[in-house]
Amino acid sequence: MRELKDYPFEIRPLSEEDGGGFLISFPDFSECISDGETIEEAITNGLDALQETIAALESMNLPVPAPGSLGSYSGKFIQRVPKSIHARLALRAKQEGVSMNTLVNTILAESLGQRETV
Repeated sequence: MRELKDYPFEIRPLSEEDGGGFLISFPDFSECISDGETIEEAITNGLDALQETIAALESMNLPVPAPGSLGSYSGKFIQRVPKSIHARLALRAKQEGVSMNTLVNTILAESLGQRETV
């Protein structure tokens, strides 16, 4: 049986414009977020939200992701960029002799701190 404490979460501060406090999210559940005035309150509220999310999925006979599975992501997303950035990316990919997809994957991985060879 899975336990709520086994699910990884991320906490980030919210700007004053967004109400302040802290936001908690669960990578395994893109639809499950919560917040709190303090980190501890955000965690408490987040675990309540996670419990409700799991209960809702189960009540609809939908699969519940395993802890650490990162939910269900296809690995594909579409991003529109200005024509000038598109041109720069295409030129850079050509200069490096790689596809634009490979170049963008490498740039994203490096910016996330996960240097990978693609």
